[in-house]
Formats: sequence, structure tokens, C-alpha cells
Amino acid sequence: MIITPIKTRIFQEGENLFKFITDYFKKISEGSVIVVTSKIVALSEKRTAIVKNIRTKEELIRKESTIAIPTKYVWMTIKDNMIMASAGIDESNADGKVILLPKDSFKAARVLRNQLKKKYKIKNLGVVITDSRTVPFRSGVAGVAMGYAGFRGLKDYTGKLDIFGRKFKYAKVNVADCLATSAILVMGEGAERRPLAVITVASVEFCQNVRRKELEINIEDDMYLPLFAKLKKLKAKKASK
Repeated sequence: MIITPIKTRIFQEGENLFKFITDYFKKISEGSVIVVTSKIVALSEKRTAIVKNIRTKEELIRKESTIAIPTKYVWMTIKDNMIMASAGIDESNADGKVILLPKDSFKAARVLRNQLKKKYKIKNLGVVITDSRTVPFRSGVAGVAMGYAGFRGLKDYTGKLDIFGRKFKYAKVNVADCLATSAILVMGEGAERRPLAVITVASVEFCQNVRRKELEINIEDDMYLPLFAKLKKLKAKKASK
């Protein structure tokens, strides 16, 4: 897998995303995956807001979230069925405003993929719209696919044999998030001005339509649920002493 970040000029709010991207790609090879940061997708949709004070920011976070819980550093929120900080609202690299997440990243990826396929006359093409997130008990952020199109987001090894001939009972690889994390590593999180990347020789299964909920898991089946329940009890026990 080869990941090439693309350095660009600063993307302006309301700008045409397709035109911006095609300005930096003379050619896209068959079987490529185009990576686009969610920030410029949101800017193209004018998904911005002006936050006057802490109260208006809190109101915006609650409005953008399914669940919002204040923590020591940021708001822990659930948006688009993912846990993230402050509903993905970003103040970095924003000119006097905060930038929200795209309205529908899966739809944006699908539309962009169709436009790029038509322009560059290719059949197999993937598009990933990325953002960053934290992982419990780990410092720093890693990439996450907010939306994607053109490839299977999940690779299932269940029932297949390992190197010793034993069958996997439950083993799945989150392809979409792996691609997002790999790309963000070279795209950067600061002032690099690399909102785009292209992945070639990608180990993905291309397809026409994706199941947008294939990466989601029911909260009752989430392996972290018992851990958080136990931590809550331990915290309550310590507080009572």
C-alpha cells in the first residue's frame, strides 16, 4: 500500500469540492482510494458556526450530538453512532469560526466517487472521508472513516483458517478506519496543508454499493460496556469512603 499526501492551498468555505480536488489530480489510477479530510467537505457544505462564548458552544455541541457528557477536558459525545470529542466540532485551522462535521459523510463520499469515476474514466475507485478520534486509555488521536464509498469497509475472517489450520470464531478487520488512520499519519493534523491523499495498491475489495452500518455494533454487544459499568461502580465506591 502506497499513500501519497497532497499539499494544497487553503480551502475556502463554500468552495466547490470536486473542482478543488481535480485541480490536484491530472490522473487517478484504476484501483485507487482517494482520502479527503472531513474539514474541507464540511467547509464546502458551509457547515460552520460562530461561537460567542462557552454557553453557545455547549448549546452547539448538544445540538450536534445524540448524547453529550461533560468531562474534565472535553465533551464526550455520540454522533453518527461514534464516540468522539465535542461532536467533532473543530476550532483548529478555522478562520474565526468552528467547523462542524459534514451533514452526511457517506453521501458526500458516494457523490464525490461518482464524479471522479466519470471524469477520470475508471471503474474501481474508493473514497474515504476522514476525521480524528481518541481511543480509551490511549494518548493522542488516530484516524477514523466518517464515511466511505466504493469498497467493503469490513473484512471478515470468521470461519477461515489461521496459519495452523484453526478456524477463526470471531475476527474482523475494520478496513475503512485502517485506511483513514494510515492516511492521516502522512496528511498531518497541524499546519501541513495536506487535506487530500491518494492510496494505491490498496488491499481492499471494491464494490458499487456499501452498507453504511456495517461497522456499527449494538451497544449491548460492545465489549467496552462491562468495563465502563465497572469503572462507574468503583468511582462511586471510592467517593463513599
